[in-house]
Amino acid sequence: MSLLSRIQALLPELPPSEKKVAELVLQRPVEVVSAPISKLALWAEVSQPTVIRFCRRLKFAGLPSFKLRLAGDLGSGIPFVHARLVPGDDLAHLIAKVFDHAAAGLSRGRGALAPTVVAHAVEALHGASRIECYGLGNSGVTAQDAQMKLFRLGTATVACVDPQMQRVAAALLPPGSVVLVISSSGRTKALLEVVALAKRSGATILALTRSDSPLAKAADLVLPADVQEDPEVYAPMVSRLLHLTIIDVLTVALALRKGPEAITRMETAKAALKGTREPG
Repeated sequence: MSLLSRIQALLPELPPSEKKVAELVLQRPVEVVSAPISKLALWAEVSQPTVIRFCRRLKFAGLPSFKLRLAGDLGSGIPFVHARLVPGDDLAHLIAKVFDHAAAGLSRGRGALAPTVVAHAVEALHGASRIECYGLGNSGVTAQDAQMKLFRLGTATVACVDPQMQRVAAALLPPGSVVLVISSSGRTKALLEVVALAKRSGATILALTRSDSPLAKAADLVLPADVQEDPEVYAPMVSRLLHLTIIDVLTVALALRKGPEAITRMETAKAALKGTREPG
């Protein structure tokens, strides 16, 4: 059981003052992780010793160990119905919890993304003769997003989201190709087989996936997306957001690496769309 679920279950048994601390944690978990005890006591309208008593009631030595566990829980998976929602939650709580969870996942992903790894990935994309983006299911939609952003920068780029077409495309890759493979789990057999075919064609494999997955081990470069979601049980919501954000990082960094020519191409693409929108 997650820490927030334990707090929710314990809520009816708490003394009034500790109940205020519990409600604060349930409503604003991300802020609680980073706030000092003085701020927590102020927000909950209780004394600082009450905050400590609340932590100890949950079998923690004190506030630091409580925050450590809470921070870990904020990176856990979101099921199809959000795990931290409970019967009786109103829409205000729903909105806060889903947004807080997404923000926590993105923050953890940012911390795990090393600038040196991004630099190597950008150099690989910059030198590519062709870029192909592979993904299946939800990750296939992300692969299409990557293609829409990368092709405007001057390198021939396609997205392939059908497993049969991926196999054919991977076997026919020209020299100097880079394949961006996107997967929340990193364990999809069809993608692993396609990666093997692409490597036989001499392509550089850039994986956007879990750092400890089979896909990561098979890739030449890994952009880690270690959101604690199990895509076999949970809808990959936060990992999808993290994948899209990392692709934005790659696109912007690659545009800067390519210089004025890439900026001009992007401006030309935007100009071509002006006539498709109503003024406003």
